Amino acid sequence: MTAGSAATKPQQTTYREAMREAMREALRADERVFLMGEDVGRYGGCFGVSLGLLEEFGPERIRDTPLSESAFVGAGIGAAVAGMRPIVEIMTVNFSLLALDQILNNAATLLHMSGGQLAVPLVIRMTTGAGRQVAAQHSHSLEGWYAHIPGIRVLAPATVADARTVLAAALADPDPVLIFEHGSLYNLSGDPDPGADPVDLGRAAIRRPGTDATIVTFGGCLPKALEAAEELARLDVSAEVIDLRSLRPLDDAAIMSSVARTHHAVVVDEAWRTGSLAAEISARITEQVFYELDAPVERVCSAEVPIPYARQLEEAALPQTADIVAAVQKAVS
Repeated sequence: MTAGSAATKPQQTTYREAMREAMREALRADERVFLMGEDVGRYGGCFGVSLGLLEEFGPERIRDTPLSESAFVGAGIGAAVAGMRPIVEIMTVNFSLLALDQILNNAATLLHMSGGQLAVPLVIRMTTGAGRQVAAQHSHSLEGWYAHIPGIRVLAPATVADARTVLAAALADPDPVLIFEHGSLYNLSGDPDPGADPVDLGRAAIRRPGTDATIVTFGGCLPKALEAAEELARLDVSAEVIDLRSLRPLDDAAIMSSVARTHHAVVVDEAWRTGSLAAEISARITEQVFYELDAPVERVCSAEVPIPYARQLEEAALPQTADIVAAVQKAVS
């Protein structure tokens, strides 16, 4: 390989490194930005996302907190109201339930309750999802719960490029933004494209165009959906894959436009089927483009059980590529 060809080759990085670089860039650009959470400093974060930031920015801006999600999320809300731009890391999504009162009753409502006087420009990052053998208490996919709440934005970056750019857009938003990072994606490699424009917080992305069926998904299910589309192509079925990216607000226009073209829809969601985000998307499709459908909307979700620890049982409980392929085949048949 020549020096010239090496220079033009896209630099590969991981999802984890892309998120770290996004935080580093934000910390350098704005002195109001700081990171706080459990083990984000000396330990470098439970998943290694903040590794090295303490040494670069010091303990005033990379703050290890006590084991009290309610306390440090509340502190983040107070800091945001006071004019700072805090990034609060909650180790895993199940621990966010300990701060649900702060998120629901304070972060999401203060702007309304104050008559527009108190904005809360807060970013909360948390790891979500299963597939890593961390058992029932650490394998939740609760994005749909938070997407139910008015007053916040909910994002689920599924690519390295989105991990690199989503934080800047979130920090620029005057409302609280929750970023869900699927644990299975941290080692994902890709082109970070640091020169790309910040993510439009309300827009979905077509990750693969298709003509026969629309697969709607987000987060950790995107790689499986793309694998399913590849397999379906070998079976002469052209599947379009939509990565929602934003879960609140949902990009209805992108979803409906795709379904109107393909006339078949499959929604893939790692959460439990009952009361899921998949249910909401299915309802919206039925409400808005019912007469464009040639078959009922199919849903691929996790089994309605606590996520098992044993590898083979965990895999059986979660949506897999074969399940998505089967759902699309059922729809188009």
